[in-house]
Formats: sequence, structure tokens, C-alpha cells
Amino acid sequence: MELLSYLHPLLLFLLLHGFGFLVLLRRTRSSFTTSKFPPSPPRLPIIGNLHQLIGPLPHRTLRAMAARHGPLMLLQLGQVPSLVVSSVDMAREVMKNQDHHFASRPSLTVPNILLRHGRDVAFAPYGEYWRQLKKVSLLHLLSAKMVRSFRHVREEEVAAMIDDISRVCSSAAPFDVTAILNSLAKHVISRVTLGKNSKDESWGDYIDSIMGEASAAMGAFHVGDYFPSLPWLSKVTGLESRIKKMVHGIEVILDEIIANHKNRARGDDNPETKDFVNILISLQDDPEMKQFISDETIKSVVTDMYAAGMDSTHIAIEWAMAELMRNPKAMKKLQDEVRGAKANSEQMITEDDLSNMDYLRAVIKESMRLHPPGPLLVPRELTEETTIEGFRIPKGTRTFINVWAIGRDSKIWKDPEEFRPERFLGSSIDYRGQHFELTPFGAGRRICPGIGFAAAVVELSVANLVNQFDWKLPNGMKEEDMDMGEVFGITMRKKTGLQLVATPRF
Repeated sequence: MELLSYLHPLLLFLLLHGFGFLVLLRRTRSSFTTSKFPPSPPRLPIIGNLHQLIGPLPHRTLRAMAARHGPLMLLQLGQVPSLVVSSVDMAREVMKNQDHHFASRPSLTVPNILLRHGRDVAFAPYGEYWRQLKKVSLLHLLSAKMVRSFRHVREEEVAAMIDDISRVCSSAAPFDVTAILNSLAKHVISRVTLGKNSKDESWGDYIDSIMGEASAAMGAFHVGDYFPSLPWLSKVTGLESRIKKMVHGIEVILDEIIANHKNRARGDDNPETKDFVNILISLQDDPEMKQFISDETIKSVVTDMYAAGMDSTHIAIEWAMAELMRNPKAMKKLQDEVRGAKANSEQMITEDDLSNMDYLRAVIKESMRLHPPGPLLVPRELTEETTIEGFRIPKGTRTFINVWAIGRDSKIWKDPEEFRPERFLGSSIDYRGQHFELTPFGAGRRICPGIGFAAAVVELSVANLVNQFDWKLPNGMKEEDMDMGEVFGITMRKKTGLQLVATPRF
């Protein structure tokens, strides 16, 4: 979906009726001309700097702006003061040193409707409810122990993906790798969250479609989010009615799934029969947790994790495969490592085989450096006024961390635009929130709790894809001719689907 859908006509409307809006917004405007605030580019009345983000790839636009104005840049996006962070030091300041000040989320139209005003983990405002829900996620849903308990799901679905590729590649014709990877992600996440593979259920195609639309809607630009005193803007665009229709469709399915889970006997301790709905329902019997885990919370958490799990997983695998196709030497080096892991080369790679695959992990880190799943992360909101590097940051400032720009910063990375997994061999840098050079999943209190789960799926999938098949570009295409364009959103997809030719090794 194009980022700035509906923006052009509404900006024209606002400019034509500027005088009335100036009176309305006068009391909320900040005097950013003072030198106490971070550097800012020139702004227009009413819309501020919104016009500078018109275009499909704002993360690239913001990097260019930061090159002129600095790694800590204050924009005025409509009525909303917005801080853009574009360096390692400033990212560390926001996500570590002052993480407690920047730990909340702004109120945004689509998450408010889709996730019942922040009843999930990702978009809940900072406070006791969020703390309890994150604790639930880390202890009961996404802990290392729980991630291991879903190993059988990952291995079964990756094996099914390999079988699917073996069937479609029998003609030696190009096929849609993107669709195959999307199906893998859907099947894994539906089994883990709902206890059922969506492909086997009557609601499968429907919920997959709705979740795809919901994810795109959350990543798109909605002008009403930048004029909070004008809530009718979301109604004018038809946004609210579209999202409410999605929510109704999801509600019907999730209500039925929750009811079916509740009808089962509780107390089943077999980890292979547990799913997120099952676990959350069991917590409703916990005296300390039941006040936080309503059915509305369950639906919000499941919606959030289903959509996020689908997108981030298949996007990360797709970018890694695309980069390997552009870099045959890296592909050969990875295949040599993976194919040396099994005495019987025809066997599937299992999670036990991954521990010694240093180059595999380097490939995935390098791919995430160049193509973080969320280029600006989920925006944060400052809960009280603070200072950074002597600059005053007003309370309520919306904060974007341009991890895409940090991943391509020549001050940090040698030859930053090149795909070089070797840079991570022998390096302690990881993407789990401790190294601010590489934070594709964020860091601090708001780090994505699903890192461990996503990494397990991505590593296992890439290892088996390069182990089981040899890969070629279609129709004699050269590596340098591959389209590596992006589609911006809350997650960053490849602009054109990955079409490849696969030849089974066996």
C-alpha cells in the first residue's frame, strides 16, 4: 500500500483553508525557532514538514534530511512534534539511557481500532497494564522455553515448505518464492497462536486476507494521526469504517476459537498441545493475572502477534534469499557450511544442526542490517520533557528511530551498501537489543518480545532452502539486474516478489 494514501487531497484542503486551522492550532504550536530545540528543516503553516515526507520511501527521505540537519532532528508533522533519531549514539540515548522517558506509544487510529485501544503488547501505552502484559509475553508466550516447545511446529512446516517447492520446481520454470515464504509464515504463526493451521480451517483464507490488510493499514500513513484535534479526518477518508469492518471479521473468528478452547479441559500440561490462546485462557484462572487477561486482551494479543509474526518472518527470509542470489560467493559459502552439517546430506536440517552455523547467522545479521523488517520501528512517545545533547525535547514528542539509516551509516560500517556477511564473523554484534548499531527489533523496554521465535524460524528456513536446492535467477537475469526496491510500511517488503528457479539436489 502506498504510504501517503489520501494525503495529497487532504493537504490541499488544509492549505486552502489554512487561516481557520491556524487559529485552531495556534495554542498547540511550539516555538521551534529557539536554539534550545534540535535542528529542524523549514516548515509550512498547518502541515509543518508533512509535505517533505510525500513519497514512497520516507526512511530514505529522513536519512537525507538527517545528513543536512543532524542525527537528532525535530520535525513538525501536522500538530505533532516528531523526533527523528539517525545515529548509534542517539539511538542508545533514546532506547537505553532515557528509555523510561521514551517507553510509551502514541495514540494512532488503526491500532486503536484494531487492537482495542492498546490492549496488546506492541501498541499499549506505557503503564501497569503494559508491564503486566509484557511479563505474560516474556514468561508464558515467548520465553526461551516456550520457543523451544514450538520446535516441532517450525520443523514440520519448514519440511512442508520444502515439499511444496519440490513439487513446483519440477518443471524447471521460475516460481513465486515470496508466496511460498508467506504461506510458511502463516502456517507457523496460526499453529502457534491459534492451535490450528489456517490452511486446514474454513476461515483460513479469510483471516489470512484480513491480517494482510490490517498489517498494511497499520503501516500506511494516515493524516488524521497527525491532527489529533481533527478526528473527523479519519472518517472523511473512510479509514475508520474499513478498519471496523476488518475488526468485525476477526472478532467473529476469534470469538469462536476462544469459545472452543474454553470448552476443552484445562490443565493440559503437554507443551505440544499448547498455543497462545490456550495459555492466555489458563492465565484467567491466576488470581494475580486475571484482572489483566480479559477475552478482549486475548483477541488483541493474538491479532497483534499473528499479523506481526506473519510479516516479519517471511520478509526477513525473503530479503536474505534475495541478497544471497545477488551474491553468489556468499551463497556458495553458506551452502558449503550448511551442507557439511549432515552425514546424510539428504536429511532435513534440524534446529540441533544450527548451533555451529556461524556464517548462517552472519548472513541473517547482514541481511537485517540492510533490510530491517521495520525501518523506523514502531514510533515511541515521550512521557515527560527531557534533554538530549543539550537540546530540549517537549513532552508528547513522537519519536522515530531510523534503524535503516543506522544500518547504512558509513561512520559505523565499511562499505555499508554492500552485502558482506563476513563483517559479522568473529564479531559480538547481535540484533537482540544490546548493540545499537543493529537493532532491527528495537531495544530497551519496547524491544520486540518475539525476537527469539522469529530468529528460530528464519535460521531454520534459510538453512533448509540452501541445503535442499540449488538456485538460479530466471530467464538469464544477471545479479545486478535484480529489483531490490522496497515498499515502506510498519514492515518493509520487497517491491517485486522474488521469482527464482530451484533445482533439487537429490
